[in-house]
Amino acid sequence: MSQSIRPIRRALLSVSDKSGLVEFGHFLAEQGVEILSTGGTAKALVDAGVAVTEVSKHTGFPEIMDGRVKTLQPKIHGGILAIRDNTEHTQAMKDHGISAIDLVCVNLYPFEETRARGAGFDESVENIDIGGPAMIRAAAKNHGDVTVVVEPEDYALVKQDMMANNGATSDKLRLELSARAFARTASYDAAISGWLAGETNTAEGSEWPKRITFAGELKQTMRYGENPHQKAAFYSNGENRPGVATATQLQGKELSYNNLNDTDAAFEIASEFEDTACAIIKHANPCGVAVGGTLVDAYKRAYSCDTESAFGGIVALNRTLDGETATEIVKIFTEVVIAPDVDEAARKILAEKKNVRVLTTGNMADATTGGLMVKALAGGLLVQGRDNEIFADLKVVTKRQPTDKEMEDLKFAFTIAKHVKSNAIVYARNNMTVGIGAGQMSRVNSCRIAAFRAEQAAKTAGDSETWAKGSVVASDAFFPFSDGLLEAIEAGAEAVIQPGGSMRDAEVIEAADKAGITMVMTGMRHFRH
Repeated sequence: MSQSIRPIRRALLSVSDKSGLVEFGHFLAEQGVEILSTGGTAKALVDAGVAVTEVSKHTGFPEIMDGRVKTLQPKIHGGILAIRDNTEHTQAMKDHGISAIDLVCVNLYPFEETRARGAGFDESVENIDIGGPAMIRAAAKNHGDVTVVVEPEDYALVKQDMMANNGATSDKLRLELSARAFARTASYDAAISGWLAGETNTAEGSEWPKRITFAGELKQTMRYGENPHQKAAFYSNGENRPGVATATQLQGKELSYNNLNDTDAAFEIASEFEDTACAIIKHANPCGVAVGGTLVDAYKRAYSCDTESAFGGIVALNRTLDGETATEIVKIFTEVVIAPDVDEAARKILAEKKNVRVLTTGNMADATTGGLMVKALAGGLLVQGRDNEIFADLKVVTKRQPTDKEMEDLKFAFTIAKHVKSNAIVYARNNMTVGIGAGQMSRVNSCRIAAFRAEQAAKTAGDSETWAKGSVVASDAFFPFSDGLLEAIEAGAEAVIQPGGSMRDAEVIEAADKAGITMVMTGMRHFRH
Protein backbone atom coordinates (compact mmCIF):
# COMPACT_ATOMS: atom_id res chain seq x y z
CA MET A 1 0.00 0.00 0.00
CA SER A 2 1.25 3.49 -0.82
CA GLN A 3 2.55 5.50 2.10
CA SER A 4 0.31 8.40 1.05
CA ILE A 5 -2.91 6.72 2.23
CA ARG A 6 -3.93 5.18 5.55
CA PRO A 7 -6.86 2.76 5.93
CA ILE A 8 -9.56 3.53 8.51
CA ARG A 9 -10.17 0.39 10.56
CA ARG A 10 -11.11 1.87 13.93
CA ALA A 11 -12.71 5.25 14.67
CA LEU A 12 -13.51 7.12 17.85
CA LEU A 13 -16.63 9.29 17.69
CA SER A 14 -17.49 11.67 20.55
CA VAL A 15 -19.40 14.80 19.59
CA SER A 16 -21.55 17.45 21.23
CA ASP A 17 -22.91 18.63 17.85
CA LYS A 18 -24.70 15.57 16.54
CA SER A 19 -25.77 16.97 13.17
CA GLY A 20 -24.83 14.49 10.45
CA LEU A 21 -23.56 12.01 13.05
CA VAL A 22 -25.88 9.12 12.29
CA GLU A 23 -25.28 9.29 8.54
CA PHE A 24 -21.52 9.42 9.09
CA GLY A 25 -21.71 6.51 11.56
CA HIS A 26 -23.65 4.38 9.06
CA PHE A 27 -21.07 5.17 6.38
CA LEU A 28 -18.15 4.10 8.59
CA ALA A 29 -19.95 0.93 9.61
CA GLU A 30 -20.62 0.07 5.97
CA GLN A 31 -16.89 0.47 5.33
CA GLY A 32 -16.21 -2.14 8.01
CA VAL A 33 -14.88 0.37 10.53
CA GLU A 34 -15.09 -0.49 14.24
CA ILE A 35 -16.64 2.46 16.07
CA LEU A 36 -15.70 3.46 19.60
CA SER A 37 -17.91 6.01 21.29
CA THR A 38 -19.02 7.60 24.54
CA GLY A 39 -22.16 8.79 26.31
CA GLY A 40 -24.75 10.59 24.24
CA THR A 41 -22.88 9.97 20.99
CA ALA A 42 -22.92 6.21 21.56
CA LYS A 43 -26.62 6.30 22.42
CA ALA A 44 -27.50 8.27 19.28
CA LEU A 45 -25.61 5.80 17.11
CA VAL A 46 -27.02 2.70 18.80
CA ASP A 47 -30.55 4.08 18.58
CA ALA A 48 -29.96 4.50 14.82
CA GLY A 49 -28.79 0.91 14.47
CA VAL A 50 -25.06 1.55 14.27
CA ALA A 51 -22.89 -0.96 16.15
CA VAL A 52 -20.76 0.77 18.78
CA THR A 53 -18.16 -0.29 21.32
CA GLU A 54 -18.28 1.85 24.46
CA VAL A 55 -14.94 3.47 25.25
CA SER A 56 -15.08 2.13 28.81
CA LYS A 57 -15.33 -1.42 27.47
CA HIS A 58 -12.47 -0.77 25.05
CA THR A 59 -10.19 0.60 27.78
CA GLY A 60 -11.39 -1.65 30.62
CA PHE A 61 -11.74 1.46 32.75
CA PRO A 62 -15.07 3.14 33.64
CA GLU A 63 -15.98 6.79 33.20
CA ILE A 64 -15.41 8.57 36.51
CA MET A 65 -15.87 11.99 38.10
CA ASP A 66 -19.16 12.75 36.33
CA GLY A 67 -17.61 11.96 32.97
CA ARG A 68 -14.67 14.33 33.44
CA VAL A 69 -12.34 11.34 33.00
CA LYS A 70 -13.25 8.90 30.26
CA THR A 71 -10.85 9.28 27.31
CA LEU A 72 -7.75 10.50 29.22
CA GLN A 73 -6.37 6.99 29.12
CA PRO A 74 -3.28 5.28 27.57
CA LYS A 75 -5.37 2.87 25.48
CA ILE A 76 -6.99 5.89 23.84
CA HIS A 77 -4.03 8.21 23.47
CA GLY A 78 -1.61 5.41 22.72
CA GLY A 79 -3.92 4.24 19.94
CA ILE A 80 -4.00 7.76 18.51
CA LEU A 81 -0.37 8.83 18.94
CA ALA A 82 1.42 5.65 17.92
CA ILE A 83 3.44 6.04 14.72
CA ARG A 84 2.50 2.98 12.69
CA ASP A 85 5.89 2.65 10.95
CA ASN A 86 7.85 2.93 14.20
CA THR A 87 8.70 -0.55 15.47
CA GLU A 88 9.19 0.66 19.05
CA HIS A 89 5.71 2.19 19.02
CA THR A 90 4.09 -0.89 17.53
CA GLN A 91 5.85 -3.13 20.06
CA ALA A 92 4.61 -0.92 22.91
CA MET A 93 1.10 -1.22 21.53
CA LYS A 94 1.44 -5.01 21.48
CA ASP A 95 2.92 -5.18 24.99
CA HIS A 96 0.16 -3.07 26.53
CA GLY A 97 -2.81 -4.25 24.53
CA ILE A 98 -3.30 -0.95 22.71
CA SER A 99 -5.27 -0.98 19.47
CA ALA A 100 -4.70 1.65 16.78
CA ILE A 101 -7.33 4.38 16.38
CA ASP A 102 -7.25 5.61 12.80
CA LEU A 103 -9.94 8.28 12.87
CA VAL A 104 -10.86 10.69 15.65
CA CYS A 105 -14.14 12.54 15.22
CA VAL A 106 -14.59 14.95 18.11
CA ASN A 107 -16.24 18.33 18.51
CA LEU A 108 -16.00 20.17 21.75
CA TYR A 109 -18.28 21.04 24.64
CA PRO A 110 -20.23 24.14 23.56
CA PHE A 111 -18.27 26.65 25.65
CA GLU A 112 -18.73 29.56 23.24
CA GLU A 113 -22.49 28.95 22.97
CA THR A 114 -22.74 28.65 26.76
CA ARG A 115 -21.05 32.02 27.23
CA ALA A 116 -23.13 33.63 24.47
CA ARG A 117 -26.38 32.85 26.28
CA GLY A 118 -25.03 34.40 29.48
CA ALA A 119 -24.47 31.31 31.61
CA GLY A 120 -22.97 31.70 35.07
CA PHE A 121 -19.40 31.05 36.10
CA ASP A 122 -19.78 27.45 37.29
CA GLU A 123 -21.77 26.33 34.24
CA SER A 124 -19.24 28.00 31.96
CA VAL A 125 -16.39 26.16 33.66
CA GLU A 126 -18.19 22.83 33.30
CA ASN A 127 -18.45 23.48 29.56
CA ILE A 128 -14.67 23.70 29.19
CA ASP A 129 -13.70 20.52 27.36
CA ILE A 130 -10.46 18.79 28.38
CA GLY A 131 -10.51 15.29 26.89
CA GLY A 132 -11.78 16.55 23.53
CA PRO A 133 -8.93 18.99 22.83
CA ALA A 134 -6.42 16.41 24.04
CA MET A 135 -7.67 13.82 21.53
CA ILE A 136 -7.97 16.34 18.74
CA ARG A 137 -4.44 17.62 19.25
CA ALA A 138 -3.06 14.09 19.49
CA ALA A 139 -4.74 13.05 16.25
CA ALA A 140 -3.76 16.29 14.50
CA LYS A 141 -0.13 15.86 15.57
CA ASN A 142 -0.10 12.29 14.27
CA HIS A 143 -1.82 13.19 11.00
CA GLY A 144 0.65 11.02 9.12
CA ASP A 145 -1.38 8.08 10.38
CA VAL A 146 -4.59 9.46 11.86
CA THR A 147 -7.52 11.34 10.36
CA VAL A 148 -9.05 14.00 12.61
CA VAL A 149 -12.50 15.53 12.14
CA VAL A 150 -13.72 18.46 14.26
CA GLU A 151 -16.70 19.83 12.30
CA PRO A 152 -19.77 18.05 10.86
CA GLU A 153 -19.17 19.88 7.57
CA ASP A 154 -15.97 17.83 7.15
CA TYR A 155 -17.77 14.47 7.15
CA ALA A 156 -18.35 14.78 3.42
CA LEU A 157 -14.63 15.32 2.78
CA VAL A 158 -13.73 12.15 4.67
CA LYS A 159 -16.42 10.11 2.95
CA GLN A 160 -15.31 11.32 -0.47
CA ASP A 161 -11.66 10.56 0.27
CA MET A 162 -12.37 7.10 1.68
CA MET A 163 -14.53 6.18 -1.29
CA ALA A 164 -11.78 7.30 -3.65
CA ASN A 165 -9.11 5.34 -1.76
CA ASN A 166 -10.89 2.07 -0.94
CA GLY A 167 -11.55 2.92 2.71
CA ALA A 168 -8.38 4.93 3.29
CA THR A 169 -7.58 8.64 3.53
CA SER A 170 -4.85 10.57 1.74
CA ASP A 171 -1.93 12.53 3.18
CA LYS A 172 -3.33 15.66 1.60
CA LEU A 173 -6.68 15.40 3.39
CA ARG A 174 -5.14 14.41 6.72
CA LEU A 175 -2.81 17.41 6.61
CA GLU A 176 -5.67 19.75 5.74
CA LEU A 177 -7.84 18.37 8.54
CA SER A 178 -4.91 18.62 10.96
CA ALA A 179 -4.61 22.34 10.26
CA ARG A 180 -8.34 22.78 10.79
CA ALA A 181 -8.13 20.85 14.05
CA PHE A 182 -5.35 22.95 15.53
CA ALA A 183 -7.17 26.11 14.45
CA ARG A 184 -10.29 24.86 16.24
CA THR A 185 -8.54 24.08 19.52
CA ALA A 186 -6.67 27.40 19.32
CA SER A 187 -9.91 29.35 18.86
CA TYR A 188 -11.52 27.35 21.67
CA ASP A 189 -8.67 28.14 24.05
CA ALA A 190 -8.76 31.79 22.95
CA ALA A 191 -12.42 32.02 23.91
CA ILE A 192 -11.72 30.49 27.31
CA SER A 193 -8.67 32.59 28.08
CA GLY A 194 -10.41 35.77 26.93
CA TRP A 195 -13.38 35.03 29.18
CA LEU A 196 -11.20 34.28 32.21
CA ALA A 197 -9.15 37.42 31.59
CA GLY A 198 -12.37 39.40 31.62
CA GLU A 199 -13.48 37.69 34.83
CA THR A 200 -10.30 38.88 36.55
CA ASN A 201 -10.59 42.35 34.94
CA THR A 202 -7.15 41.84 33.43
CA ALA A 203 -7.97 42.63 29.81
CA GLU A 204 -9.83 45.85 30.59
CA GLY A 205 -7.67 47.07 33.47
CA SER A 206 -4.28 48.66 33.81
CA GLU A 207 -2.50 45.30 33.82
CA TRP A 208 -2.48 43.37 30.59
CA PRO A 209 -1.81 39.64 30.30
CA LYS A 210 1.61 38.50 29.15
CA ARG A 211 -0.04 36.64 26.31
CA ILE A 212 -3.31 37.47 24.60
CA THR A 213 -5.19 35.38 22.07
CA PHE A 214 -7.82 36.22 19.49
CA ALA A 215 -9.89 33.86 17.41
CA GLY A 216 -12.45 34.03 14.66
CA GLU A 217 -14.63 31.77 12.57
CA LEU A 218 -14.77 32.30 8.83
CA LYS A 219 -18.03 34.01 7.96
CA GLN A 220 -17.34 35.15 4.42
CA THR A 221 -14.60 34.90 1.80
CA MET A 222 -14.54 38.13 -0.15
CA ARG A 223 -13.75 38.93 -3.75
CA TYR A 224 -11.13 41.38 -2.50
CA GLY A 225 -10.26 43.77 0.33
CA GLU A 226 -10.10 47.54 0.35
CA ASN A 227 -8.75 47.33 -3.22
CA PRO A 228 -9.09 44.67 -5.93
CA HIS A 229 -5.48 43.48 -5.60
CA GLN A 230 -5.91 42.68 -1.86
CA LYS A 231 -7.25 39.34 -0.62
CA ALA A 232 -9.77 39.50 2.21
CA ALA A 233 -12.11 37.47 4.41
CA PHE A 234 -14.57 38.24 7.19
CA TYR A 235 -14.36 36.39 10.51
CA SER A 236 -16.81 36.53 13.40
CA ASN A 237 -15.32 36.51 16.90
CA GLY A 238 -18.37 35.21 18.73
CA GLU A 239 -19.14 38.53 20.41
CA ASN A 240 -22.89 38.69 20.95
CA ARG A 241 -23.15 42.39 20.02
CA PRO A 242 -25.88 43.56 17.62
CA GLY A 243 -24.28 44.86 14.47
CA VAL A 244 -23.06 43.96 11.03
CA ALA A 245 -21.37 40.71 12.13
CA THR A 246 -24.54 39.30 13.67
CA ALA A 247 -27.09 40.86 11.32
CA THR A 248 -29.45 39.02 8.97
CA GLN A 249 -29.19 40.11 5.34
CA LEU A 250 -32.61 40.39 3.74
CA GLN A 251 -31.54 41.25 0.20
CA GLY A 252 -28.70 42.42 -2.02
CA LYS A 253 -25.27 41.15 -2.97
CA GLU A 254 -22.70 40.03 -0.42
CA LEU A 255 -21.23 42.89 1.54
CA SER A 256 -17.73 43.91 0.51
CA TYR A 257 -14.82 44.64 2.82
CA ASN A 258 -15.52 48.37 2.65
CA ASN A 259 -19.28 47.81 3.05
CA LEU A 260 -18.70 45.93 6.28
CA ASN A 261 -16.34 48.52 7.68
CA ASP A 262 -18.65 51.42 6.81
CA THR A 263 -21.82 49.65 7.98
CA ASP A 264 -20.24 48.91 11.34
CA ALA A 265 -19.33 52.59 11.71
CA ALA A 266 -22.86 53.69 10.78
CA PHE A 267 -24.62 51.31 13.14
CA GLU A 268 -22.40 52.27 16.07
CA ILE A 269 -23.35 55.94 15.61
CA ALA A 270 -27.07 55.17 15.39
CA SER A 271 -26.73 53.09 18.56
CA GLU A 272 -25.61 56.15 20.54
CA PHE A 273 -29.14 57.61 20.65
CA GLU A 274 -32.25 56.71 22.59
CA ASP A 275 -34.36 59.06 20.50
CA THR A 276 -35.21 58.24 16.89
CA ALA A 277 -32.01 58.74 14.88
CA CYS A 278 -30.42 58.21 11.49
CA ALA A 279 -26.74 58.16 10.50
CA ILE A 280 -25.49 58.28 6.90
CA ILE A 281 -21.88 57.15 6.43
CA LYS A 282 -19.37 57.39 3.62
CA HIS A 283 -15.87 55.95 3.92
CA ALA A 284 -16.32 55.33 7.67
CA ASN A 285 -17.14 59.00 8.35
CA PRO A 286 -20.61 60.43 8.93
CA CYS A 287 -21.79 62.80 6.24
CA GLY A 288 -25.03 63.41 8.13
CA VAL A 289 -26.59 62.44 11.48
CA ALA A 290 -29.85 63.62 12.97
CA VAL A 291 -32.49 62.95 15.58
CA GLY A 292 -36.11 63.41 14.53
CA GLY A 293 -39.65 63.13 15.78
CA THR A 294 -40.23 60.36 13.25
CA LEU A 295 -37.85 58.09 11.38
CA VAL A 296 -38.48 59.75 8.04
CA ASP A 297 -37.85 63.13 9.65
CA ALA A 298 -34.54 61.87 11.10
CA TYR A 299 -33.51 60.52 7.69
CA LYS A 300 -34.39 63.73 5.82
CA ARG A 301 -32.52 65.85 8.34
CA ALA A 302 -29.43 63.62 8.21
CA TYR A 303 -29.51 63.58 4.40
CA SER A 304 -29.81 67.37 4.17
CA CYS A 305 -26.42 67.85 5.84
CA ASP A 306 -24.52 66.59 2.76
CA THR A 307 -26.74 65.43 -0.10
CA GLU A 308 -23.72 65.10 -2.37
CA SER A 309 -21.71 62.73 -0.20
CA ALA A 310 -24.74 60.66 0.81
CA PHE A 311 -24.89 59.17 -2.70
CA GLY A 312 -23.66 55.57 -2.46
CA GLY A 313 -23.54 55.75 1.33
CA ILE A 314 -24.63 53.59 4.24
CA VAL A 315 -27.86 54.38 6.12
CA ALA A 316 -28.18 53.23 9.74
CA LEU A 317 -31.42 53.62 11.71
CA ASN A 318 -32.22 52.88 15.34
CA ARG A 319 -35.90 52.13 14.75
CA THR A 320 -37.80 49.66 12.59
CA LEU A 321 -37.62 50.90 9.01
CA ASP A 322 -41.07 51.84 7.73
CA GLY A 323 -42.42 52.35 4.23
CA GLU A 324 -42.40 56.15 4.34
CA THR A 325 -38.72 56.25 5.26
CA ALA A 326 -37.84 53.54 2.74
CA THR A 327 -39.51 55.61 0.02
CA GLU A 328 -37.16 58.50 0.80
CA ILE A 329 -34.05 56.30 1.06
CA VAL A 330 -34.49 54.73 -2.40
CA LYS A 331 -34.68 58.13 -4.09
CA ILE A 332 -30.88 58.02 -4.30
CA PHE A 333 -28.45 55.14 -4.68
CA THR A 334 -27.65 53.65 -1.27
CA GLU A 335 -25.20 50.79 -0.74
CA VAL A 336 -26.50 49.42 2.58
CA VAL A 337 -29.42 49.99 4.92
CA ILE A 338 -29.14 48.60 8.44
CA ALA A 339 -31.84 48.77 11.11
CA PRO A 340 -33.12 46.65 14.01
CA ASP A 341 -36.03 45.55 11.78
CA VAL A 342 -37.80 46.34 8.49
CA ASP A 343 -41.59 46.29 8.21
CA GLU A 344 -43.48 44.70 5.32
CA ALA A 345 -44.18 47.97 3.53
CA ALA A 346 -40.50 48.91 3.59
CA ARG A 347 -39.47 45.44 2.41
CA LYS A 348 -41.66 45.73 -0.66
CA ILE A 349 -40.22 49.15 -1.53
CA LEU A 350 -36.62 48.06 -1.00
CA ALA A 351 -37.18 44.85 -2.98
CA GLU A 352 -37.56 46.97 -6.09
CA LYS A 353 -33.94 48.10 -5.59
CA LYS A 354 -32.25 44.71 -5.71
CA ASN A 355 -28.72 46.12 -5.41
CA VAL A 356 -29.44 47.69 -2.04
CA ARG A 357 -28.13 45.49 0.73
CA VAL A 358 -30.61 45.41 3.61
CA LEU A 359 -29.63 44.16 7.07
CA THR A 360 -31.60 43.67 10.27
CA THR A 361 -29.98 43.32 13.69
CA GLY A 362 -32.90 42.64 16.04
CA ASN A 363 -31.61 45.18 18.55
CA MET A 364 -29.28 48.14 18.79
CA ALA A 365 -25.77 47.88 20.23
CA ASP A 366 -25.14 49.12 23.75
CA ALA A 367 -22.84 52.10 23.17
CA THR A 368 -21.74 52.06 26.82
CA THR A 369 -20.24 48.57 26.65
CA GLY A 370 -17.93 46.69 24.34
CA GLY A 371 -14.96 44.42 24.08
CA LEU A 372 -11.50 44.93 22.70
CA MET A 373 -10.46 46.76 19.53
CA VAL A 374 -7.51 45.28 17.65
CA LYS A 375 -5.36 46.84 14.95
CA ALA A 376 -2.53 45.07 13.15
CA LEU A 377 0.88 46.66 12.83
CA ALA A 378 4.01 45.26 11.20
CA GLY A 379 5.16 42.71 13.76
CA GLY A 380 2.47 43.33 16.33
CA LEU A 381 -1.02 44.23 17.44
CA LEU A 382 -2.43 47.34 19.08
CA VAL A 383 -5.18 46.41 21.53
CA GLN A 384 -7.52 48.77 23.37
CA GLY A 385 -10.97 48.87 24.91
CA ARG A 386 -13.87 50.22 22.88
CA ASP A 387 -14.49 53.96 23.21
CA ASN A 388 -17.70 53.54 25.19
CA GLU A 389 -17.84 56.86 27.06
CA ILE A 390 -18.48 60.40 25.84
CA PHE A 391 -18.10 62.93 28.65
CA ALA A 392 -15.95 62.94 31.76
CA ASP A 393 -16.88 66.20 33.47
CA LEU A 394 -18.88 68.86 31.64
CA LYS A 395 -17.68 72.28 32.71
CA VAL A 396 -18.66 75.71 31.37
CA VAL A 397 -15.43 77.73 31.17
CA THR A 398 -16.69 81.01 29.64
CA LYS A 399 -18.57 83.95 31.07
CA ARG A 400 -21.65 83.18 29.02
CA GLN A 401 -23.56 80.08 30.07
CA PRO A 402 -25.12 77.88 27.36
CA THR A 403 -28.88 77.83 27.03
CA ASP A 404 -30.63 74.50 27.58
CA LYS A 405 -31.06 74.15 23.81
CA GLU A 406 -27.40 74.92 23.19
CA MET A 407 -26.35 72.35 25.77
CA GLU A 408 -28.55 69.74 24.11
CA ASP A 409 -26.96 70.48 20.73
CA LEU A 410 -23.46 70.55 22.24
CA LYS A 411 -23.91 67.05 23.66
CA PHE A 412 -25.30 65.87 20.33
CA ALA A 413 -22.39 67.35 18.36
CA PHE A 414 -19.74 65.94 20.68
CA THR A 415 -21.33 62.50 20.46
CA ILE A 416 -21.00 62.65 16.68
CA ALA A 417 -17.41 63.95 16.91
CA LYS A 418 -16.53 60.75 18.75
CA HIS A 419 -17.28 58.85 15.51
CA VAL A 420 -15.50 61.17 13.06
CA LYS A 421 -11.92 60.58 11.96
CA SER A 422 -9.47 62.97 13.65
CA ASN A 423 -9.04 65.86 13.43
CA ALA A 424 -12.82 66.08 13.80
CA ILE A 425 -15.01 69.17 13.75
CA VAL A 426 -18.82 68.94 13.83
CA TYR A 427 -21.29 71.81 13.43
CA ALA A 428 -24.79 71.00 14.65
CA ARG A 429 -28.10 72.73 15.13
CA ASN A 430 -31.41 71.40 16.44
CA ASN A 431 -30.07 67.86 16.92
CA MET A 432 -28.76 67.51 13.40
CA THR A 433 -25.34 67.90 11.87
CA VAL A 434 -24.98 70.83 9.47
CA GLY A 435 -21.29 70.52 8.64
CA ILE A 436 -18.57 67.94 9.29
CA GLY A 437 -14.81 68.24 8.84
CA ALA A 438 -13.02 64.90 9.07
CA GLY A 439 -9.55 63.40 8.91
CA GLN A 440 -7.50 66.53 8.29
CA MET A 441 -3.91 66.94 9.41
CA SER A 442 -4.80 70.46 10.62
CA ARG A 443 -7.71 71.13 12.95
CA VAL A 444 -8.07 74.57 11.38
CA ASN A 445 -8.63 72.94 7.99
CA SER A 446 -11.25 70.65 9.52
CA CYS A 447 -13.02 73.79 10.78
CA ARG A 448 -12.92 75.31 7.30
CA ILE A 449 -14.19 72.17 5.59
CA ALA A 450 -17.03 71.80 8.08
CA ALA A 451 -17.98 75.46 7.55
CA PHE A 452 -17.91 74.96 3.78
CA ARG A 453 -20.20 71.94 4.10
CA ALA A 454 -22.63 74.03 6.18
CA GLU A 455 -22.69 76.67 3.42
CA GLN A 456 -23.31 74.02 0.76
CA ALA A 457 -26.09 72.41 2.81
CA ALA A 458 -27.83 75.77 3.05
CA LYS A 459 -27.51 76.42 -0.70
CA THR A 460 -28.90 72.99 -1.53
CA ALA A 461 -31.87 73.69 0.74
CA GLY A 462 -32.41 77.08 -0.89
CA ASP A 463 -31.41 79.09 2.19
CA SER A 464 -29.45 82.28 1.73
CA GLU A 465 -27.67 82.02 5.07
CA THR A 466 -25.14 79.35 6.04
CA TRP A 467 -26.42 76.69 8.39
CA ALA A 468 -23.36 77.25 10.55
CA LYS A 469 -24.83 80.53 11.74
CA GLY A 470 -26.30 80.05 15.20
CA SER A 471 -24.91 76.51 15.37
CA VAL A 472 -22.77 74.80 17.96
CA VAL A 473 -19.41 73.27 17.14
CA ALA A 474 -17.70 70.22 18.61
CA SER A 475 -14.02 69.33 18.44
CA ASP A 476 -12.86 65.79 19.24
CA ALA A 477 -9.68 67.13 20.88
CA PHE A 478 -8.58 70.43 22.37
CA PHE A 479 -7.87 73.52 20.30
CA PRO A 480 -4.07 73.90 20.51
CA PHE A 481 -4.41 77.53 19.48
CA SER A 482 -7.32 79.94 19.18
CA ASP A 483 -7.15 79.90 15.36
CA GLY A 484 -9.50 76.93 14.95
CA LEU A 485 -11.98 78.46 17.34
CA LEU A 486 -11.84 81.77 15.48
CA GLU A 487 -12.64 79.95 12.22
CA ALA A 488 -15.74 78.45 13.88
CA ILE A 489 -16.79 81.83 15.28
CA GLU A 490 -16.36 83.45 11.87
CA ALA A 491 -18.50 80.69 10.35
CA GLY A 492 -21.29 81.59 12.76
CA ALA A 493 -20.98 79.15 15.67
CA GLU A 494 -22.27 80.52 18.99
CA ALA A 495 -21.34 77.65 21.31
CA VAL A 496 -18.34 75.32 21.47
CA ILE A 497 -17.65 71.99 23.12
CA GLN A 498 -14.17 70.51 23.36
CA PRO A 499 -12.15 68.34 25.77
CA GLY A 500 -9.78 71.07 26.97
CA GLY A 501 -6.32 70.33 28.31
CA SER A 502 -4.21 72.51 26.03
CA MET A 503 -1.34 74.59 27.36
CA ARG A 504 -3.19 77.50 25.72
CA ASP A 505 -6.65 76.82 27.14
CA ALA A 506 -6.64 80.29 28.71
CA GLU A 507 -5.97 81.89 25.31
CA VAL A 508 -8.80 79.90 23.71
CA ILE A 509 -11.22 80.74 26.52
CA GLU A 510 -10.29 84.43 26.25
CA ALA A 511 -11.06 84.36 22.50
CA ALA A 512 -14.44 82.78 23.23
CA ASP A 513 -15.27 85.40 25.86
CA LYS A 514 -14.20 88.19 23.55
CA ALA A 515 -16.58 86.89 20.87
CA GLY A 516 -19.38 86.49 23.42
CA ILE A 517 -19.86 82.77 22.79
CA THR A 518 -20.14 79.99 25.33
CA MET A 519 -17.67 77.12 25.69
CA VAL A 520 -17.99 73.78 27.47
CA MET A 521 -15.08 71.46 28.25
CA THR A 522 -15.66 67.73 28.62
CA GLY A 523 -12.37 66.45 30.03
CA MET A 524 -12.50 63.55 27.57
CA ARG A 525 -10.83 63.32 24.16
CA HIS A 526 -12.07 61.17 21.27
CA PHE A 527 -9.32 60.65 18.73
CA ARG A 528 -10.37 58.18 16.03
CA HIS A 529 -7.75 56.94 13.59
